[in-house]
Amino acid sequence: MLAYLVLALVLFSIGLFGVLTRRNTIGILMSLELMFNAVNINFVVFNKFVATSALVGQMFAIFIVVVAAAEAVAGLAIVLLLYRNWQGIDTDNDSVMKW
Repeated sequence: MLAYLVLALVLFSIGLFGVLTRRNTIGILMSLELMFNAVNINFVVFNKFVATSALVGQMFAIFIVVVAAAEAVAGLAIVLLLYRNWQGIDTDNDSVMKW
């Protein structure tokens, strides 16, 4: 169990580092996906070792995969809009979208 938790911790740490340091919007979205996958690993591992009879961890993991897919679609639509309007996808230009 410890190996799975260490793997999830490493994935989450890499994702958090990527979110905090990237200037590219696509890189930030990819880092968020890493963080979601780390959470999925935690849900499945805790379900396997703590509550072995119910499939609650797997249901939460499937729900997170669906939410991540919706986030990827919305995020890529925003990225395409940013690239079309400002010919770049750096996060410095995102503040221009304010009212």
